[in-house]
Amino acid sequence: MKNAVTVKNNQRIFLSEIPVLTYEDFLELNTGLALDVSFHCVNYFGWTQDDVVKLYCCMADDSNGNIFISSAEIRNKDYLRYSSFTTKHLSFHVFEREIHENLGIKYSDHPWLKPLRFAAGRANQLSGIENYPFYKIESEELHEVGVGPIHAGIIEPGHFRFICNGEQILHLEIQLGFQHRGIEKLMLGPKTLLQRTILAENIAGDTVIGHTTAFAGAWESLCDFKPGYDILYARTIASELERIAIHTGDLSAICTDIAYQLGSSVFGRLRTPVINTFQTWCGNRLAKSLIRAGKNQYPVTPALAGALTTLFKNYEPDLNEMYQRMKTLPSVLARLERTGTVTRDQAERIGAVGPSARTTGLIRDIRWTHPYLLYGQIPHQPIVKHHGDVYSRIQIRKQEITQSIRYILNFIKEIPEVTAVEAVPLAPVANSFVISLTEGWRGEICHCAITDDAGNLALYKIKDPSLHNWLALALAVRNNDISDFPVCNKSFNLSYCGHDL
Repeated sequence: MKNAVTVKNNQRIFLSEIPVLTYEDFLELNTGLALDVSFHCVNYFGWTQDDVVKLYCCMADDSNGNIFISSAEIRNKDYLRYSSFTTKHLSFHVFEREIHENLGIKYSDHPWLKPLRFAAGRANQLSGIENYPFYKIESEELHEVGVGPIHAGIIEPGHFRFICNGEQILHLEIQLGFQHRGIEKLMLGPKTLLQRTILAENIAGDTVIGHTTAFAGAWESLCDFKPGYDILYARTIASELERIAIHTGDLSAICTDIAYQLGSSVFGRLRTPVINTFQTWCGNRLAKSLIRAGKNQYPVTPALAGALTTLFKNYEPDLNEMYQRMKTLPSVLARLERTGTVTRDQAERIGAVGPSARTTGLIRDIRWTHPYLLYGQIPHQPIVKHHGDVYSRIQIRKQEITQSIRYILNFIKEIPEVTAVEAVPLAPVANSFVISLTEGWRGEICHCAITDDAGNLALYKIKDPSLHNWLALALAVRNNDISDFPVCNKSFNLSYCGHDL
């Protein structure tokens, strides 16, 4: 393709290799690709240099593992209005809302140009979170219900504004942007590799392995470092163990939201030994310190393999028994089946990723479409459902847990030797671009990095899967009773901090 450079996951290229198109050609190219369901946008962002905004769009071809990267330059952004990608494909809406909010790019026809995050460096400082322009419906028969941003328990801050007809939800608008840490900017400047890694571990506290693996892949690619088999091996096992831990906790939380106390207790108990295995492995229950670019400081040992074997021997029978009880109770199924449904068409239009997409029949799984670590050697087969409801999102969690256990047990049959405890210092190559994709338990994670003339990080762009899937939750609750919102919300279990960054 002449208008884009083609790369694979975790492949470094020079910035000069990325074609620079006119904005019109840039728009037609990428929106045209998006109309093919085999393609989806994994990242689209802008970068200001000398009063010129450079736009980069990364389109993944899920049929062959290629990623098409193109760019365009925008000048006179304060005076011109540009045609939006979103009018041609809705999945671009979040990217363009961020570009507008942060860089001040104006669009002539964007259908929903609302603030996305209220980041500190936004172009319009008069746009405040207290003045968020909620959608309104004027009617004496309808009423609004506001939930949050302060919630009971330990849930993170986010505001949900419902428009209801009695108990029936007609519309839900989700407003985020309450907890910025500025992680993308903190990645820049005179930081050490360890400092950046710790930042990556804290992008989303429940996805330490997913995000830190993406960061390590991006950094190693920038440095032309090829990790040894033992490094890839340990990261693959860690990725699947994190998936097991969080999926198990989600099954417990979903049971809590429908007042099924036995399921809540048993699934909650089963999560504990899984995260305790991370504690045994690296000293932290959330797996912080486990992943480090360029080295394997906590290799898999026979002792750890034995601990994993014992873990699953005790864990899996109880999981299967509890799940079997749960799925045969009419009172449970009445709350789960046909509740919070997202259709395949909706998932395609909004660019849904991860299990949220796979429950509608849309296969979005980076392990399969753009393999990394050892997933190309398994080979991995995505688990797909088709009803798109809460019950489907429960089923996919249970089946992915079972799949992940099989993967780990097969891996630990043969433990590789450690090639190197610590590598030589890694130095990024100047004027480079890299895109790193991983499949976290929540879905597709994307980290993009650009270096300057001296090889320093000039831009670091992070995308958590929640960025796409919050709109899926808003669509899922339409025509449901408002009492079904908690279980719908938990069945997606999206990240507030992963969205806000």
